[in-house]
Amino acid sequence: SLGARGLLALAVASGAAAWATWAVLLMPGFRRVPLRLQVPYQPSSPRQVANALALLRGRAGKTVDLGSGDGRLVLEAYKQGLRPALGYELNPWLLCLANYRAWKAGYHGKVSFLKEDLWQVNLSDCHNVIVFLAPSVKPPLATKLLAELPDDARVVAGRFPFPSWTPSSTLGQGLEQVWAYDMKEVRQ
Repeated sequence: SLGARGLLALAVASGAAAWATWAVLLMPGFRRVPLRLQVPYQPSSPRQVANALALLRGRAGKTVDLGSGDGRLVLEAYKQGLRPALGYELNPWLLCLANYRAWKAGYHGKVSFLKEDLWQVNLSDCHNVIVFLAPSVKPPLATKLLAELPDDARVVAGRFPFPSWTPSSTLGQGLEQVWAYDMKEVRQ
């Protein structure tokens, strides 16, 4: 039997562990980001990755993943010949995991993972953009992409489409569905 003291100690320890997990693993990715633009980490499934990269097959040029998480989309893009391939991510723990995965795959120094806020980076030289972000982020991100991307750029969105854009093509169904948007068509 724990007794009152034991239960109190257990509750305090559980609360401290939950807070420490949030503060160390999750919160660093959310600092300085308005609440409506925060996106929790949710890894892409192998089918989502395959579908996203299938919509970029045959393309060339700089490929970026906005909110790259553990780096799986960037690594697969590089593996399929999309170069340079880089990811932007705010969470330092996910950056460490992405860099470890790149090292383990033999791509260390060949792909880049940068701790930068996607709202602050200039995307004008990007030809392929991968976006697996929450619906709340899509409207302001659409404005940024329209302002910065060249006409020959393609944006591939996973999980949620851009609400005001008509996709050039789609692949998959349900949670596995991805949407491709060619900027020249979006601007027309």
